[in-house]
Amino acid sequence: MCEATGLNMRITLMRHGEPRLAKGRWIAPIHMGQWIERYNQSLIKENDIPAQCAVAALSASTIVASTASRAGSSARALGDLPFMQEAIFCEAALPFALWKAPRLPPETWAVIFRLLWLFGYARGSDSLTITGLRARAAAERLVALAAQGPVLLVGHGIMNRLIGKELQALGWLARNRQGSRYWSMGVYEL
Repeated sequence: MCEATGLNMRITLMRHGEPRLAKGRWIAPIHMGQWIERYNQSLIKENDIPAQCAVAALSASTIVASTASRAGSSARALGDLPFMQEAIFCEAALPFALWKAPRLPPETWAVIFRLLWLFGYARGSDSLTITGLRARAAAERLVALAAQGPVLLVGHGIMNRLIGKELQALGWLARNRQGSRYWSMGVYEL
């Protein structure tokens, strides 16, 4: 219970909206670094925002987003509400390789390299272990913010899942599971 208000503390982890990124032509893994950079700089598409996302934003005392462009543009799309951005909430970096072949769609390479990352491959990115430590620090930051009222994080799929696991390790209860779709949310309470 939050002693100041007598209410349960709540943290909502929301995934950003769909990035506005042109479908890429097939590329070799050596070009994934450039694709990842473009993805990290992309804003979101002007799609309809689910009503529950706007409600979550309006009910939050604090809104925080990662420093990625897609997270910031998602937070702005939620309405004219103040928010802050912090790098600790950025997505788990995607590794890539310096192979010149074969060529596949960049989205396919992203899935392949994310799976490899889960099994320990981390060329050009932080390892799962290092990212897990950042997720722990991010969860602790959110808990500190939640002491002042409900918090909404506009973040990323993998990092939000890792933060959610850390919140649960800290004793927070998951009220629902965050999906993998854009604008999906996970709610944690203490």
